[in-house]
Amino acid sequence: MIWNKKTYKNYSDEELMEMISKLNKSAFTELYERYSKPMLIYFKRLLWNDHEKAEDFVQDLFTKIIQQNQLFDRNRNFKTWIYAVANNMCKNEYKKQSVRKNTQYYVEDVQHLIADQKKNLTILTQEQDFSRLFEKELNLLDDKHKEVFELRHLDGLSIKEIADFMEINEGTVKSRLFYATKTLAEKLKMFQETYHE
Repeated sequence: MIWNKKTYKNYSDEELMEMISKLNKSAFTELYERYSKPMLIYFKRLLWNDHEKAEDFVQDLFTKIIQQNQLFDRNRNFKTWIYAVANNMCKNEYKKQSVRKNTQYYVEDVQHLIADQKKNLTILTQEQDFSRLFEKELNLLDDKHKEVFELRHLDGLSIKEIADFMEINEGTVKSRLFYATKTLAEKLKMFQETYHE
């Protein structure tokens, strides 16, 4: 049977992975088109804004999907799984780059990324002063609150996907997200004249 491109768009990620396990190239192409750009953004954010390294990691990630697709648990959500694999790849890179003081460069470089990466951050405006202060305050959050905020607003994961990814319950995700949002809102309240929920 000949499959056309439109047909593949109707399949779920999990169904495409099943086809990839049977060496279906078109299924892989569809999955790549869905996830290569989000993964590039994710890697770039976690790998010190190094675009070339991020591109290499995207290629490595999709090579793993082709060569080791059996590692995907068919009972899991694919989107959660691919983010977990990507996160593990970054953790391994951090270990290799221990001279970088356990991702200190990521903490510093992320300040340059927030305004450019996603236009739909709920509290992002076009004002440079706001953006600078937002970036600064986001980086002052502790890791667990910052990670939840970034996964939700930068990577677009749902509450459930974040809970699965971080292996915590949804209530904890909501609590951390609420805390992060409330803290940022309080720190940025001077901008309330120009920003409304």
